[in-house]
Amino acid sequence: MNGNVAIASNLIQHTPKSVVNVAILGAESTGKTTLCRDLASHFGSPWVSEYMRTYLQTKWDNEQLTCTWEDLLPIAQGQIDLENKLAEQAAKTDHNHYLFCDTSLFELMVYANWYYGDCPKALTHAALAHHYDLILLTHVDVPWVADDLRDSPHQRDEISAYFENQLTRHQKPFHRIGGDRDERVQQVIEWLAEMANISSVK
Repeated sequence: MNGNVAIASNLIQHTPKSVVNVAILGAESTGKTTLCRDLASHFGSPWVSEYMRTYLQTKWDNEQLTCTWEDLLPIAQGQIDLENKLAEQAAKTDHNHYLFCDTSLFELMVYANWYYGDCPKALTHAALAHHYDLILLTHVDVPWVADDLRDSPHQRDEISAYFENQLTRHQKPFHRIGGDRDERVQQVIEWLAEMANISSVK
């Protein structure tokens, strides 16, 4: 992405330098929220929920309507506002300055392109500008759990491959994460320890 592209002020990511932020991305019902919660519990750190679910669940409950193009930017706004708020909180913790994000604007951009074949430019610019110290892409190795919002039980592998394609295309380094709950948490603990060791010798 061209570094000269201006990012809309309301979508700028504000992560204090002391905070190590982790984004967990992937297809529906692949354990992203569970992993976020487990990591936050292990480290005693805050985690950022998926604002899109709250927004769309309210829309569904009130109007029986699903996501439209016009919802994308309000969802992006709500997501980054929540992330920025919790990043400040993470910086004030007494020990580990970690922030675990159950999605990011990059994921919202990927889904916009998947469903609509396009994405609002402001969202694309912000999604590509945002930085995460560790990006995880969940394997499709947990059972599908249906709810009001999920609609692609048979496309999880295809969507997961599309995520991988987009991360690679936009030069966003990432790790695949799979296994049971304990295995996933242990793997992330090891990756974070490796990152801390590398940082300490620089």
